[in-house]
Amino acid sequence: MVLYPITGFAPEGRETPRSGTRGGKVADHPDVVVKPPLLVLGALAAAFVVDALWPAAVLPRAVQVPIGIALFVAGGCLAGWAMHTFRRAGTNIPTWRPTLAIATTGPYRFTRNPIYIAMCVAFLGIAILGDSLWAVAAVVPVALVLHFGVVRREETYLEGKFGEDYRRYRAATRRWV
Repeated sequence: MVLYPITGFAPEGRETPRSGTRGGKVADHPDVVVKPPLLVLGALAAAFVVDALWPAAVLPRAVQVPIGIALFVAGGCLAGWAMHTFRRAGTNIPTWRPTLAIATTGPYRFTRNPIYIAMCVAFLGIAILGDSLWAVAAVVPVALVLHFGVVRREETYLEGKFGEDYRRYRAATRRWV
């Protein structure tokens, strides 16, 4: 196997260490370590199991509900806006499908990763609503896995696929906020 370490892409029909092959063709999707929705749901479930064993409160109920609801709704709205923008751009949302276009409008004008930001904000809202210090703390490792195991790999994939167009977008738009 010939390695193409900079972009993770090879000339058509050749395998790379990051993309793998399917049916003799290079797989056209980022090689992320975990599907982001599964990461978030798994981390929430694990945190609430730990919380059931060792309860640790976060905030008084009077502030926990409005803050938790506000964060959950904000995350949901941001995710909806980002997914709508992806659909309008004509590209796929799931990380296991090919990216067909770079979305640069809507929330993608401000950040390259609004869906992942939305996931973390909604996660935090659920953690606060559930009054779980463990779930609040779990936001940090979730964000780190998203950064190193998903976003960095997506960036390599997008640069290899879209070249200069993606490099210009990356230079003009923050990764996070």
